[in-house]
Order: sequence, then structure tokens, then C-alpha cells
Amino acid sequence: MHLVPERSNAGRVMAGNRELSWRRWLSIALRTLHLVGVVLAGIAFLGNGDHAVAGVVLMLLPGFALFAIDVWQRPGLWREVAGAFIFVKLLAMMAMLLAPGIAEHLFWLLLVTSSVVSHAPHGFRHRRILG
Repeated sequence: MHLVPERSNAGRVMAGNRELSWRRWLSIALRTLHLVGVVLAGIAFLGNGDHAVAGVVLMLLPGFALFAIDVWQRPGLWREVAGAFIFVKLLAMMAMLLAPGIAEHLFWLLLVTSSVVSHAPHGFRHRRILG
């Protein structure tokens, strides 16, 4: 059993599928923009509100694009923990905007829970909880 491809075959799996490679790079770019938005929103919610709009826009637009790509590839995602959690995050973000007094606490709660859910084992993230 070989866990690592032999050197002569390394890279051939990805090289033959240009569409997969293109989607992967698009996903990386969107995730990077999303993280920039998270940082700017964090700065805004935790102190300096100068970048609030830019942060929220950079957090939401790439986030929606990533979710759309994920749902396109896996239509039942919204019924699973990972997909349903997106809606929870949107509700928490609305609460942050409507109740600025608790925004800091919600920001940290979202940051930590998002990390846990996104890095949890596949069986947890994709457990069906709705419908």
C-alpha cells in the first residue's frame, strides 16, 4: 500500500483535469479574499470602525460565492452541518450589526466556531441535520 504516489506519477492526477485545477485556484482566491474580509471586519468590530463596510463586503461576497460553488458541487450541502452553519453565521452577522454591544463577543464566537466546523472531520461536517 502506497500512501504517497511514486515520484514518476506525482502530479499526474491533477495535471489531467484542468477544470478541477481551475476550480481549486478559484476557491483559494475566494477563501483568501474572505479571510481578508474577516480580518477587516474584526478590526471594525473590535475597535476601529473605518473598514467596516469593506470588511463586511469582502467577507460576504466571496463567502456567498464559495457557498454557491459548494452547493453546485454538492446540492444537499445546505442540509448538512457545514451548510446549515452558513445560515447560523449569517444570522449572527445580522445580530452583530443590529446589536453592536455584543458584536465583539459574537465575532469571537463566529471565528472559533467557524474554525471548528470547517476543520472538523468529514463525518461531522457532512452529517445531515435538516430535511
